[in-house]
Amino acid sequence: MVRRPPTVGQLAERIHALSARPGEWWHRARFEEGPVRVPLDEVDGVRLWLTTWPPGHRTDVHVHTGTEVSTVIAGELAEVKITGAGVTERPLRTNRVRVHGGGRTHELTNPGPAYAITLHATLA
Repeated sequence: MVRRPPTVGQLAERIHALSARPGEWWHRARFEEGPVRVPLDEVDGVRLWLTTWPPGHRTDVHVHTGTEVSTVIAGELAEVKITGAGVTERPLRTNRVRVHGGGRTHELTNPGPAYAITLHATLA
């Protein structure tokens, strides 16, 4: 029997379930001068990680070619999305699962006074 890769919905469910169990990952959060990406698990072809974002940090403009699902757990992030139709900015609210991929070009910033924490899942 051939095992199929998880769907985007299944990735989103893993992130949602993981966010409800902070005892499994909170102790691994590291608050440093730059963003910190901490691998959490890799099961059934799905890679999970936690990222801490310091106040004022801005990523470079980048493209997600694969599918990634994420959620903001604490703090605040803003996304600047760049398309052929123009540039838009929006806040990324906590506890909402987002799907990134398909050649989406964007950058993220932490406009808040505190660290932000995100959880992510992608196909390994």
